[in-house]
Amino acid sequence: MKEKIIESRIGRMINSHKEVIFYLFWGVVTTIINWITYSVCVSFFRTSISTANIIAWVLAILVAYVSNKIWVFKNRSWAPATVVREFGVFLSARVFTGIIEVVGVPALVHFGLDQEIMGIKGAVSKVIVSVVVVILNYVFSKLFVFKKQ
Repeated sequence: MKEKIIESRIGRMINSHKEVIFYLFWGVVTTIINWITYSVCVSFFRTSISTANIIAWVLAILVAYVSNKIWVFKNRSWAPATVVREFGVFLSARVFTGIIEVVGVPALVHFGLDQEIMGIKGAVSKVIVSVVVVILNYVFSKLFVFKKQ
């Protein structure tokens, strides 16, 4: 009996947070695609690190847009005007949070958050900024990109 109650509560909890769970899942998938693309470009195609990073970032942005549109926020309209507006706002938000990441990590390290995790200097700053960026990306996507009409 207790097991059924627990299963029921877990089911309700998952159902009520499904959007966030899907967002995090697709974020992990997008990150993996980014890393694989980067690695393939550098290792197999011998592109420069900067070029590989740009290619990986562009592909990750495209995957994130499509997965967020279809599975996270369930926006099914593919009308050209809708896609252009959504993608423009989506890209702008990602560029903004990208700037936060590029500026934020070194800034936090400069102000003393340079602690290591597994031997990686500044990893605490990287984790903090990454969490902020993920939250901001979700909020921007929910409120501005895929907002319900």
